[in-house]
Amino acid sequence: MELEIKDLHVETEGKEVLKGVSLKIKSGELHVLMGPNGSGKTTLAKTIMGHPQTKVTVGDMLVDGKSIKELPPNERAKLGIFLQFQNPVEIEGLGVVNFLNTAKGSLSKERIGYKDFMKEIKQGSERLKIHEELVGRSLNYGFSGGEKKKMEILQMAILKPKFVILDEPDSGLDIDAVKVVAENVDDFRKKNDAGVLLITHYSRILQYMEPQFIHVISEGKIIREGGKQLIEEIEREGYRLGQKG
Repeated sequence: MELEIKDLHVETEGKEVLKGVSLKIKSGELHVLMGPNGSGKTTLAKTIMGHPQTKVTVGDMLVDGKSIKELPPNERAKLGIFLQFQNPVEIEGLGVVNFLNTAKGSLSKERIGYKDFMKEIKQGSERLKIHEELVGRSLNYGFSGGEKKKMEILQMAILKPKFVILDEPDSGLDIDAVKVVAENVDDFRKKNDAGVLLITHYSRILQYMEPQFIHVISEGKIIREGGKQLIEEIEREGYRLGQKG
């Protein structure tokens, strides 16, 4: 499968934020998008998922050659697109288990027994080092920033999307949690042949992963692309490297 972003121009609140972004993410690939604040990283993530605050003025987004530009977010989710939010919302009164059960049921025709479902949640929580007590609470309510990020990765593990967009999954995490999240994402990608777009400011999470493609975005345009060696250049020179050639 392939998720293609094709010459995407996007406005938010009347201002053009993305100015011709193109990307192709195939099954099993790990792409990393880096860039300074305000460069358009989160806008790209929201646009792919169909956020109402984003307006595509030029370009398209396609899954296996078919446009998803006019589809609502729930239909994009049914096609296998998953977005981990930069700032996950708290929903008091909606239990974690009920949320996961409802979401999984709406996305998949397969039905598994409650006992097996709870076993899956327990195993995923253990891999992510999520305290059992959090699973029994309302979704993200009263959670720390790091706990919210881990809960988003648990959702990914349970829902098993085909394309995963991670918007700064490392923010708010201590170094041990960064390693846990990174290893869980990379393991999920390999086992499920999922395509992943990981958005980050920092290279520390990439120490525990195997990215094949690095993209640098600045002022709404991708200014540099390369392999993992590009991370070292970014660490050494900052995002100015995009001005080369």
